[in-house]
Amino acid sequence: MKKLLLICALTFCFGKVFAQVTPRNILAEKYSMAAIKQSLVSQAQWQPYPRTPAGWKAAVPDSILQSIIKAGEENLDYEFKPISATISMNYVRSGDREEHSAISFDKRNKLLELAVAESIENKGRFTEAILNGVWSICEESYWGVPAHIRGTGLPDVENPVVDLFTAETATALAFADYFVGDKLDEINPLVRKRIYHESNVRFLFPMLDHGNDYSWNNPDHKVNNWNPWIMSNWIATTLMLEKDENRRAEMIRKSMLGLDIYLNGLGDDGGCDEGPSYWTAAGASVYDCLEMLDEATKGKVNIYENQLIKNMGAYFYKVHIDSYYFVNFADADPKLIPDGLLLNRFGQAIKDDRMVEMGRWAFGAFPETSAKLTGFHRFRLVENLLTVKIIERPAKAYDKVPDAWMSDIQVMTARDKESGFTLATHGGHNAESHNHNDVGDFLLYLNGEPVIIDAGRGNYTARTFSAQRYELWFTQSNYHNLPIINGLGQENGRKFEAVQVSSNIDKVAASLMMNIAPAYPAKAGITTWNRKVSLNRAKNQVEIMDDYVLKERPTSLQQVFMTVSDVNLQADGRILLTTPNGQSVTLRYDPKKWTASKDLPSTEGMEYRSFKTKWDNRPVQRILLASKDLKAKDKVQFVITK
Repeated sequence: MKKLLLICALTFCFGKVFAQVTPRNILAEKYSMAAIKQSLVSQAQWQPYPRTPAGWKAAVPDSILQSIIKAGEENLDYEFKPISATISMNYVRSGDREEHSAISFDKRNKLLELAVAESIENKGRFTEAILNGVWSICEESYWGVPAHIRGTGLPDVENPVVDLFTAETATALAFADYFVGDKLDEINPLVRKRIYHESNVRFLFPMLDHGNDYSWNNPDHKVNNWNPWIMSNWIATTLMLEKDENRRAEMIRKSMLGLDIYLNGLGDDGGCDEGPSYWTAAGASVYDCLEMLDEATKGKVNIYENQLIKNMGAYFYKVHIDSYYFVNFADADPKLIPDGLLLNRFGQAIKDDRMVEMGRWAFGAFPETSAKLTGFHRFRLVENLLTVKIIERPAKAYDKVPDAWMSDIQVMTARDKESGFTLATHGGHNAESHNHNDVGDFLLYLNGEPVIIDAGRGNYTARTFSAQRYELWFTQSNYHNLPIINGLGQENGRKFEAVQVSSNIDKVAASLMMNIAPAYPAKAGITTWNRKVSLNRAKNQVEIMDDYVLKERPTSLQQVFMTVSDVNLQADGRILLTTPNGQSVTLRYDPKKWTASKDLPSTEGMEYRSFKTKWDNRPVQRILLASKDLKAKDKVQFVITK
């Protein structure tokens, strides 16, 4: 059993996560089992979402209700396909995980759309399709994805493994039970009985019996987004399905203890080392948990005043660049659509005016999210429907943070209104969750357009979370904005880190200083490599300064700059970078010391397909500056100006 649990855990984060765990135990210390039993609203009384046409009409705009009914109508003849053994085996045979996920995820999306449509309309038009959806999902041997059970491809049905999508599936079925359970009973009372049985066997029983055996719920280690993501589904499923009030209270308390494990692994600044796209499943999932606990106890379970929760929320706007661009170190994506309705509620809960305003801005900028019922975090999607009528009018903009330093994850962000530059850089280590070997990396945007980039991740396959992970170019420091020393890049592991890290931010400049020598293997021959990355507001430029000492004269030395801008290599120590909107910046270097070239990283193969479209169909390019003045000790500088 434990061997299988470990295999599953390795899937969600390649390599063991090492970090300081602070036993804050915020929820456990504040709320006893007795307090939970006393404050928890009964299952029969817990009705946070409308269940009748009148209730929906009062809570949600008609235009959104009509769009949901239309989606339901389009799904009336939807075929809830079975998942064959061949499709399940794709992962271990070819490394592909997309065919299985496409079928599995779509079935759950369609089920929720149908269930909400029937609840809104209440005419019985959708019940047969809902019946087929529920039964088809219950008939599946495994609710998760084969990648999360690793080497077998097929599940051991006698040994259920809880992964993200097992948890998501239980919630999808719980919503079907919540919205149309009575109508399912009219068709056949065995349907709801099956929902409850399968949810217990696949999700609730394993969590109760041995939940702490999963690495993503290990109290002795820092854990990542899997923990709050699964806890939020555990809470939602329990609140909607469990009728035994003692067992219901027990599971809610255990989910709170589980959430404490994630919070204990955060630094005091509340930073998310997985990046903002994973924050939507990490910090945002913490809020999902707290929102449901608040509702289910009529406000008696509430930790919004805790500074860690406030900082965890503020992280998201500290790493926002502009529009849908966010700081994207490690596996994080450069672009994401911020959920304005979620941000507005979260901001109001923690009394953070900037987060509230960011939510209003995002709701106006991306209104298509307001009626969305497809995707994960389904309780969030339903809650969003109920927020549309009560959110203030959308804002055209919000006051972005000028600078931020998050010492727990060693990330600095800085922007300059006059030049239009936004800079982000970081230290950290190479055993972070969803790690890339990128200690000392930086990225630069000009008026919201990418200039110097972190390329991001490719498509997830079997290789992505395996011993071959660092064979993929996008995980290697050689394809980040970093030096290549004696032909060697950084290596992965906790000991490969930045040291002597410090940040200095004032009106003149924002700078991050660090020694990145320990991030490289010993055979690179580095004694010290002190890097300083600065946004110099006085000169309207960005400066990268490397002061290094090697053990001997190197055989080669290169500097890498990644971009999706048009690249014009000029002969006088200048590289002209032009963005799609015609903005230009110049990367300056000493032509006596360096020669410039460029190449195109591969987009062929299943791991690299997304790079054909990720950056608005623009190719990722690597600029290479090769030293022609090889020295064992030197100071070099690169300047980027408009």
